[in-house]
Amino acid sequence: MSFIELHDVGKSYGVRNVLSGVNLTLEEGEFVSIVGASASGKTTLLKAAAGLILPDKGTITMGGEKVTDFSREASFIFQNYSLLPWLSAYENVRLAVEATFTDWSKKQHQEQAEKYLQMVGLGAAMRKRPNQLSGGMRQRVAIARAFATEPRVMFLDEPFGALDALTRGTLQQELSTLCRAAGRPVTALMITNNVDEAILLSDRILALSRGPGATLSPAVPVNLSRPRASDLLLHDEQAVRVRNRLAEFLSAGSDRNRSKPRPDLQAIAKEIPVEA
Repeated sequence: MSFIELHDVGKSYGVRNVLSGVNLTLEEGEFVSIVGASASGKTTLLKAAAGLILPDKGTITMGGEKVTDFSREASFIFQNYSLLPWLSAYENVRLAVEATFTDWSKKQHQEQAEKYLQMVGLGAAMRKRPNQLSGGMRQRVAIARAFATEPRVMFLDEPFGALDALTRGTLQQELSTLCRAAGRPVTALMITNNVDEAILLSDRILALSRGPGATLSPAVPVNLSRPRASDLLLHDEQAVRVRNRLAEFLSAGSDRNRSKPRPDLQAIAKEIPVEA
């Protein structure tokens, strides 16, 4: 059994059918990304997987247990940081640590918050409030807060979408390092509209078609060694193949919405061969 499983998940808002027949599995320690256009239903899918909303149809399990609420073993990183503006960077992280590790001492809470703020390069700015920090620094606080709770699962909602290219590249590498530096495997599910970002970070990528009734493509594996550099991936043969498979599925979804015949998606997203 996979660590996280979504089986035949559907979700509607009134008469608007957002998701239909979504199937997805994640193995423990895997980093999986879902790419798709804006308003395709990516955030709805992520929130359902995390237990923040309940699907109308289908089942979602984590560790063999049905997901009915947000797990205490999970963290969620939002695009808009979601920091409490009246608290310092340190206090935002410490508050999450206190809520998770209720049996720890005040000193342990303090040390844990400071440790992860140091890890993301904010040791000198931890006493500043969000309005005194740049966008990149605010997202570093959000990342530190997420990892300071030592999660088993990480849900990421376009976490770098609001950042400039240089800051985005730096934080992508830091996120990848933190996922692998944790004391136990961190299973990550990220949504993004940036295919290159997904290739840089992921073990597998799936594409979400345009709605109504959006559904997922078969998974496309990313068989590339780590660490990965975004500039090198632009011309890497396997990265180009991954990019093309995903583009073909998304294009096929657009054709479907224009009432054109839909191609064989299994053939479009067939597994990429591993080269020696």
